[in-house]
Parts: sequence; C-alpha cells; structure tokens
Amino acid sequence: MEIRPIRTQADYQEVLREIESLFEAAENTPEYDRLDILSTLVESYEKTHFPIELPDPIEAIRYYMDTRGWSRRDLEPCIGSRARVSEVLSRKRTLTLEMIRKLNQVLGIPAEILIQPYESAQIPA
Repeated sequence: MEIRPIRTQADYQEVLREIESLFEAAENTPEYDRLDILSTLVESYEKTHFPIELPDPIEAIRYYMDTRGWSRRDLEPCIGSRARVSEVLSRKRTLTLEMIRKLNQVLGIPAEILIQPYESAQIPA
C-alpha cells in the first residue's frame, strides 16, 4: 500500500490494519518509519472526524477529586471556604481566575478545560 491521505472510512480501516501489522517493527527500520507516518495520518483523520469534546469544568473537578480520593475539604486551598467549595460544585458560583489557576497548579486540570463556559445556577448580575 502506498502512503496517501486518508479520505474515506475504508481508507481509515485499511490504514488501521496496516498499523496493527507494523506494531512489532523495530526502531530505525523502514517498517518503523512507515508505522510512524501512518500513525500521524490516522491521528490527523481522527481529530477531524472523531473530535473529543472537552469535559465540563465542574465534572472535570469531580473526576480529578474521585481519582485522587479527595473530599470537598481538600479543595478548600484551591477554591476557598467550605461554603465556597459547595457553591462551586453545586454550580451556584462560577470559577474565578484565581480558582482556575490554583486548580490547574494543584490538581493538574488543564486550564483549557477550566476556562470553558459551563452551566451555572448563578443568577446574572
């Protein structure tokens, strides 16, 4: 198979089969180079045809808490008082820039996720 752009689902499936056959390719071989190029083509095709939306900021915070075994109290250094944490997690208060910075630094949540607009119960001023 010659290397060409992936334009159809059939092309995509064909390239995936070839990639699977090249998984065991040794580094610094023509097969490994082919695997690298085909993988790059697949990544580009998937970004265009199967985009993954960023998670909701509050759901991301909850996920990071769950995976680390954190309680609401553990968020206080990032968000503020116990009441403030409750307000944020219940969507009664939106995240501030300072909260976003701290959540990014402490929990490692990408700022790109935290700065997105999200559903809030907060009444506009």
